[in-house]
Amino acid sequence: MKRRLLVRVDGELLADEEARLLWERFSAHMETNRGDLGGFAAAEGYASIHPGIEDGQPVLLVSRTAPQGPYTSVTAKAGAKTGATGRKAPRDRPGRKPR
Repeated sequence: MKRRLLVRVDGELLADEEARLLWERFSAHMETNRGDLGGFAAAEGYASIHPGIEDGQPVLLVSRTAPQGPYTSVTAKAGAKTGATGRKAPRDRPGRKPR
């Protein structure tokens, strides 16, 4: 089953085709401008954009007014105790005592 690529603009879902096209432009921009969420948002006429996960589906959360935050991993935004690599921090590994 193919996953949908969701886009929410100020909370409202874009139509599937429009969302797919925005994801294509987003992916191309991020390939050549790693981490430049703000630059992509501005080029598209938005104030901010953040990738995320919604019900197990990739989602771009776009806003016309909310300020752009730093690029963080999706797992970190979801509340997992991970670092930039997505791996658990050493203190969280089983069998290791907290400091």
